[in-house]
Amino acid sequence: MRLILLGAPGAGKGTQAEVICNALNIPAISTGNILREAKANKTALGLEAASYMDSGKLVPDEVVINILKERLKEDDCKDGFILDGFPRTVPQAEALDKMGVVIDRVVDIEVPDEKIMARLSGRRVCEKCGSSYHVEYKPTKVEGVCDRCGGKTVQRKDDSPEIIKDRLEVYHAQTEPLKDYYKKTGKLVIVEGQEEVADTSALTLKAVEA
Repeated sequence: MRLILLGAPGAGKGTQAEVICNALNIPAISTGNILREAKANKTALGLEAASYMDSGKLVPDEVVINILKERLKEDDCKDGFILDGFPRTVPQAEALDKMGVVIDRVVDIEVPDEKIMARLSGRRVCEKCGSSYHVEYKPTKVEGVCDRCGGKTVQRKDDSPEIIKDRLEVYHAQTEPLKDYYKKTGKLVIVEGQEEVADTSALTLKAVEA
């Protein structure tokens, strides 16, 4: 099974990718991971990507696609894979088609913006041990104090409402058009994100295995 997982930042794609991985025994391939691996392995493409990454620039689609192409040749992909974080734009999807990569299904995890805003802006992380909490869904016993080690819990910079709003705007402008792109192929399946992660996972697996 060759899958693409779509969803806005904070929709829980990473968790669902892990669920599918375990159920189907196929790897989840994220753009960030393959770029970091290529850079660490100092391959020709990895060094090219590093030149952009180290200067804070976006790695060009052509470089990302070539690194992805090499990753998909590895043995663990022979029975399928999940692409998480690629494609992000319609041109990337078109490039994937030109590579000859046949996708069986595209699963879109749908969560309303207001719920994503509440999920992400409410997260708190312990500065000391890294334990994660949420002001509404998983609060600490004492506000601002980690239950585990007594360290200070803080809001990460990228969980601030302003940054979340910017990330969602980028998603709607650049990535959301992929839904129409794949809907035309008949491969798009929409999963409505639930309050309980387990419920979303059950719907995701049902969509994948249908």
